[in-house]
Amino acid sequence: MIINLQGKSAHSRFSLAKVQEKIPQVVYSEYVHLLDTQEQLSDEELARAQVLLDYGPDQGLPERSGERGLTVLPRAGTISPWSSKATDIFSICGFSTVQRVERGIRWYFKADTSLEDVDVEQLHDRMTEMWSAKEDFSQVFAVEPPRPLQTVALGELGHEALQSANTELGLALSEDEIAYLVDAYRELARDPSDVELMMFAQANSEHCRHKIFNASWKIEGEKAPKSLFKMIRNTHEQINGRGVLSAYSDNAAVIEGHTDARLWVDPETQEYHFVEEDIHVLMKVETHNHPTAIAPFPGAATGSGGEIRDEGAVGRGSKPKAGLTGFSTSHLNIPDMPQPWELATGKPEHMASALDIMLEGPIGGASFNNEYGRPAINGYFRTFEIESLRGVHGYHKPIMIAGGLGSVREGHVDALDFPEGTALVVLGGPAMLIGLGGGAASSMASGSSSSDLDFASVQRGNPEMERRCQEVIDTCCSLGQANPILLIHDVGAGGMSNALPELVDDANAGGEFQLRAIPSADKGMSPLEIWCNEAQERYVLGITADGLAQFEAICRRERCPFAVVGRSTPDRHLRVDDSVLANRSVDLPLSVLFGKPPKMERSFKRQTYAMEPLMLADVSPADALDRVLQFPAVASKQFLITIGDRSVTGMVASQPMIGPWQVPVADAAVTIRGYETHRGEAFAMGERTPVAVIDPPAAARMAVAEALTNLLSSDVESIDRVVLSANWMAAAGENAEEQALFDSVAAVGEGLCPALGIAIPVGKDSLSMRTRWDHGGSERSVTSPVSLIVSAFAPVNDVRVTHTPEIDPQGHGVLCLLHFGQTRLGGSCLAQAYGQLGDTAPDVDDGALLREFFDFVLHAKRQGLIRGMHDRSDGGLIVTLLEMAFASRCGLDIQIPEAIDALAFLFNEEVGIVVEVNEQDLPALSDGAPCQITRLGRAIGDETVHVTQGNTSLIDSTRARLQTRWTAVSHAMQLLRDERESAVEELQAVAETREQNPGLHAHLTFDSKENVAAPYIGVGIQPSVAVLREQGVNGQVEMAAAFALAGFRCHDVHMSDLIEGRFDLQDVNALVACGGFSYGDVLGGGGGWAKSVLFNDRMRDAFAEFFHRDTVALGICNGCQMFAQLKELIPGAEHWPKFVRNKSEQFEGRTVLVEILKAESVWLKGMAGSVIPVAVAHGEGRAEFARQSDAATVKQAEQVALRYVQADGSLAMRYPDNPNGAQDGLAGLTAGDGRVLIMMPHPERVFRSVQNVWQDPQWGEYGPWMRLFRNARLALD
Repeated sequence: MIINLQGKSAHSRFSLAKVQEKIPQVVYSEYVHLLDTQEQLSDEELARAQVLLDYGPDQGLPERSGERGLTVLPRAGTISPWSSKATDIFSICGFSTVQRVERGIRWYFKADTSLEDVDVEQLHDRMTEMWSAKEDFSQVFAVEPPRPLQTVALGELGHEALQSANTELGLALSEDEIAYLVDAYRELARDPSDVELMMFAQANSEHCRHKIFNASWKIEGEKAPKSLFKMIRNTHEQINGRGVLSAYSDNAAVIEGHTDARLWVDPETQEYHFVEEDIHVLMKVETHNHPTAIAPFPGAATGSGGEIRDEGAVGRGSKPKAGLTGFSTSHLNIPDMPQPWELATGKPEHMASALDIMLEGPIGGASFNNEYGRPAINGYFRTFEIESLRGVHGYHKPIMIAGGLGSVREGHVDALDFPEGTALVVLGGPAMLIGLGGGAASSMASGSSSSDLDFASVQRGNPEMERRCQEVIDTCCSLGQANPILLIHDVGAGGMSNALPELVDDANAGGEFQLRAIPSADKGMSPLEIWCNEAQERYVLGITADGLAQFEAICRRERCPFAVVGRSTPDRHLRVDDSVLANRSVDLPLSVLFGKPPKMERSFKRQTYAMEPLMLADVSPADALDRVLQFPAVASKQFLITIGDRSVTGMVASQPMIGPWQVPVADAAVTIRGYETHRGEAFAMGERTPVAVIDPPAAARMAVAEALTNLLSSDVESIDRVVLSANWMAAAGENAEEQALFDSVAAVGEGLCPALGIAIPVGKDSLSMRTRWDHGGSERSVTSPVSLIVSAFAPVNDVRVTHTPEIDPQGHGVLCLLHFGQTRLGGSCLAQAYGQLGDTAPDVDDGALLREFFDFVLHAKRQGLIRGMHDRSDGGLIVTLLEMAFASRCGLDIQIPEAIDALAFLFNEEVGIVVEVNEQDLPALSDGAPCQITRLGRAIGDETVHVTQGNTSLIDSTRARLQTRWTAVSHAMQLLRDERESAVEELQAVAETREQNPGLHAHLTFDSKENVAAPYIGVGIQPSVAVLREQGVNGQVEMAAAFALAGFRCHDVHMSDLIEGRFDLQDVNALVACGGFSYGDVLGGGGGWAKSVLFNDRMRDAFAEFFHRDTVALGICNGCQMFAQLKELIPGAEHWPKFVRNKSEQFEGRTVLVEILKAESVWLKGMAGSVIPVAVAHGEGRAEFARQSDAATVKQAEQVALRYVQADGSLAMRYPDNPNGAQDGLAGLTAGDGRVLIMMPHPERVFRSVQNVWQDPQWGEYGPWMRLFRNARLALD
């Protein structure tokens, strides 16, 4: 039976107002909770269920009004991510008869509203949701009979039958492939099933097989000696594979790392321990362009999720570490902010606008990274849309880049073949009818398929499930050579129809599968839908026969769904049997599926295309600067950055936000290899796509150069250790675009990279970057330029030796430009800001010289000749200089050479780097330089900006004015997306001077170098701490590292260990609840975790007993939220608040200042009065007291342990100094006797100096927050 329980308001006042802007008939919304039960619940059970489903804020919510209109519900045949986690909570809390819990939203409209007048499409996601005006919710849990297997009557209709299936199923098969299949099935003497055809289409789609990159080419009728892919492979061959362990053959490339200490959990004892071992580095960069164009949030979210799975599915299992995200769109057309470069091009109805893509897509990508627990710390954003003599160029079909790096153990780089009978396993979530045909759909030009097929191809994400899968992989990998995983693949495009055949094929085996063994949320799915859907968060694995039982135990501990769906066979044949329909869905030799259909041939004739020269004679540098600073590619990207968690893992040494004022101008991302080393990795991006309209090979070379000059800010070992990922986008199919693509690949693969000695071992192509649509009876189209997005990766000697764009505001250094003398303006942001492109593009004129330049700068850094640096890119030299001034909150006094074109000198985007050097070091820097060195001027302290040429003033302004203009686009996007007051307060802080706002700093009342735990370390006695996590928690490893280095024995304790009796809290005197997204925060931040304790009698007693003993406990972020809801079990915590949605209505990833107050706490002993920077990363950090008297009570009792403060030391009431809008800046509390501390900030991510985005050079190896962990060791003496 179905029980309907009414919930709270589903929207805050702010978010409801946002809905009302689009749908004015809406007045209110509320949650509807549906329980599918085997029998009626008792009154007591109903009351308990209602308490379980009481979550979220209690104050400031809209009041119910209006008339009930409709209810949006999960679509029949799907299980929402919310449901999968809420159902787990109900089960753990003893509701044995509740089979499933679901949630809907009931909408209320103004009186007398007709549903015909409501734009219902904007109230639900039609892929995963449905709506009903009736209160009959039975269809949510309805079970349909399975739809049948279909066959195509090839014997009767032959070629024509396959052509019809090709159109109806959206297979995107070529004529050659259709003919190949006709011949193959004639030889098999049977008709194909629809499952086999869809499987073939996915496995052989352009998306999966890269047919254009593997095609043979004819140029002017002459056969080219190499395919595009062979030209890319040439870069690897030219260096003889130096330092590359895996290329072109796995989910990611792998390069040699170094031996360092890595923190592992011993799978036998569940204790953390450091292991010295080779830590190799993997990297992958993907695109998810088509899904992001159709549905930006889920498209970008699953783009990130799919790439994360690639990083975790290398060889026999690997681990993602840090990510990058990038977007290219057409121009934004921000309301009330028209710009002179924008066009009124229009768009297809079923595709999102550039504005919607950038309001929703980045949140999707960030939310997946955040919830999974991977810091996204590098990226780019470009808008481009312009009309040339060849038509409109732009990104109506956007580029969405998701990439990153990870690590893999020495013995797990290479997968192993399958012995006969190897268990073939699916790990992760259930099959659902979402994302069908994504591989084929993404291979079509946007607009050439139907809107229904387009939308059906977009997946939906569940990052908490993916995290559970990764925990299983990590545990298996911790077993070393006893790892039961022989080979692992992620499930992506094509679903099981790609993943399982590839799994057995790569292991030199065949496979026999049971279709109905695949976990499925929809019993009504047809065989095609089960086998080919692209439901996310799934992996396929080959598990050793003797390791299967251990693998199953690991999965049960992590509560990660899995199923053995088949066994390997030696015959290289694929059989899929359906026990329900009693037939065979697939019976195919792998040689047919992965055979060699006729190889594609491409050709073009060389043509030249006229471009109009730039017309900028009447443009002054000052006017140009005002315009360029608001060009999105130049302007601040802050609105894309602070929504992401950039500190999780505690292995981030450098991320986009730098300096005391946290300005987003860093060139490279830098990660640390472990918790006891200063070695690490760096990665950076480069792209110059507008240049490709003028000169495609030049654009490709410039993309490589930009990635390298960005990477140079880190202490890379050498240029020989750099590898690149190349992501190619093009609108293949027209002569001009084919020529541009071929020449661009040749420029990089045959020319520049061999000259640099750099390999491209990984990459991706997306070659359907044209958008067509009908507009009033005439066809419109937008064509993307050939677009190379380069990501550069390299090992780093010392992560502390990273040069940022910060400069000395006192002018003690000299600013110089390192460059090659060219000033070509074609394709520059200046040109685009005036609606032009030009006809002469910047280029890398000499690859060998660029290598010399790289080595020269690297050598100068190591000699200590360079103090600060920033590469020249979008906006040119003037923007480079200003970004350095913004980061340092200072002014500039710049003098440019007299006998030059000032506009071209200031705004060209040629290869170059601005460096700050000491005056006395200039001769040493200049000696033997392979480039020109032009002295520019100095930083000045008064925050004015002066640029002169001889006696002529070119620019005379202030840092505050120019930075405010540079921030305008980010601010406008925040106003559209975030809570208004927060956005306004953040912009106001930009104009404050150094004196008004000194930025991040530290004031310590203790000696951070003093190790108060030193007398107790090394004496053979280690107190034990339970590092507690629940499904979805992602911060346990860095927490264990902090405690281990403070002298603790750290136990990895999953809540399932406590519930199932594998671990007892009586065995420890210290407990820490870690950060993350337990149960995906589906019952509010930490709510499900807390209720799994409160509603489980044995757990309730165990935690109460622990808190009443002489123990210490710490709750951080999600653990803070969880402990706050356990307050009835914690002595002296009865007045604590709960933590609810941030005032800004966004996840906040920031570094802020907190003051440690005079509170009785063993954790903060000796630290009172200190002001310390700390990382925050949460979406629900605002303290909400049940009664205002509770706030007064905890304050009077001195239980407020930490509060957010502004840079002047005063209480932080404004955003983002107070990142969540907490009352009185509340950041942390202690219980009555000081043994329990809860705090939303993350000290465990910044306990080492090198982990801090700003650090005092006096700190030494460990930062101030290490004192907290050492205090705990002292308290347990």
